[in-house]
Amino acid sequence: MPKKKLTHLKGDGIRMVEVGDKPLQKRVAKAFGRIILDEETIAMIENHDIKKGNVLTTAQVAAINGIKNTSNMIPLTHPLQITGITVDFQVKKTEIAIIVEVKTIGQTGVEMEALTGVSTGLLTIWDMVKSVEKDDDGQYPNTIITDIQVLNKIKE
Repeated sequence: MPKKKLTHLKGDGIRMVEVGDKPLQKRVAKAFGRIILDEETIAMIENHDIKKGNVLTTAQVAAINGIKNTSNMIPLTHPLQITGITVDFQVKKTEIAIIVEVKTIGQTGVEMEALTGVSTGLLTIWDMVKSVEKDDDGQYPNTIITDIQVLNKIKE
């Protein structure tokens, strides 16, 4: 198998890859991640008993903001015209999964935006429940963010 070339490296520095000659295409990326929480915390989220407010609505807004600001946080990503975003949750007994889909019509993909949305959403959930997840020593032994990944990437 031939060795792959890293497109962002140039000599001893870095560069933003030129995409200006690429055609405009519909591009979609879907990403996933999950946070493991105590069963009691999940119940509090579902019953709207978290003092900071509605956890999933806040995480949804945070995910959208993260997507819209990806190029400000990840240095070599291109600013994109996002045409659509969906942020969905699957709540189970001891975990919440987040699925983010991002759409654009552009010259580069939106997988970094989808991953940023997932990460921002999960971090927001953690922030909102940290006071009830904390143990007596001030630690978070059962709170885990995991499985962040791109599920698919499409260009048409």
